[in-house]
Amino acid sequence: MPADRDQPLAPGLYLVATPIGNLEDITLRALRILRSADRIACEDTRQTQKLLNHFEIKVPTVSYHMHNELTRTDELIEALKAGARIAIVSDAGTHGIADPGGQIATAAIAAGISVFPVPGANAVISGLIASGLPTDSFTFHGFLPAKGGQRKTALEALVRDGSTHIFYEAPHRIEDTLADIETVFGPAQHVVIARELTKLHEEFLRATVAELRTTLSARTIRGEMVLLLAPAPAEAPTQQVQTSIAAAVATLMQASGSTEMDALKRVARERGIGKSEAYRELQREQNRRK
Repeated sequence: MPADRDQPLAPGLYLVATPIGNLEDITLRALRILRSADRIACEDTRQTQKLLNHFEIKVPTVSYHMHNELTRTDELIEALKAGARIAIVSDAGTHGIADPGGQIATAAIAAGISVFPVPGANAVISGLIASGLPTDSFTFHGFLPAKGGQRKTALEALVRDGSTHIFYEAPHRIEDTLADIETVFGPAQHVVIARELTKLHEEFLRATVAELRTTLSARTIRGEMVLLLAPAPAEAPTQQVQTSIAAAVATLMQASGSTEMDALKRVARERGIGKSEAYRELQREQNRRK
């Protein structure tokens, strides 16, 4: 079979992964496709132009981002129908992963246009394989909600089967997020933060959530980060622990500083019962004491 480089670039849509920091992570195939494309659709043309200039690629670019995704998709699909070869890239990493791009791929497939993935750098996978956490089963959730209440709800909904959960998180929210992780899973929950992956100041922080909160409180955190944790399945409660939800809630509030409602949610989750059921039982126990 002849090498791809010996063949002209076929018409279609090329989803090209770009470096997430280190320019050496660009693939030979990605460079060939970017040089051979008729047009490159970019999340930010100014950002992509830096990459193109570095590798001396002179191909017309067009913006393709969340604010013009709908109208630009129609325009690009028409060009693809006419036989164009269009490469699409995000600012960094694998296109469509927590970036715009899924819409045009779906539209191209629906129109019978060939879609070619061009693999490369990805922060999620890079963080996972060096985290030390399970890699045989994992879920990427994108960004956690910015609001504290919604973030706690999202964390409480995580499946606790020992698999790894992966998030992107912003530096200005990481301390609040770690506080919520401690509330939901306890201070001993092991957490990994992969920061500035492939860049000069790449760093992995691996510790309990309580230790990480102490570490980060004493320093300024900058840069993009991947947050990983693998909550262990909740242990089956003993009969003695089950005798009093009120006692378990009070103990947890005293140990972690949680509010009564946060402590109740955690007790309910550990016992495998609904929050409403736990709340009713708590009320019954409190009424019996009056």
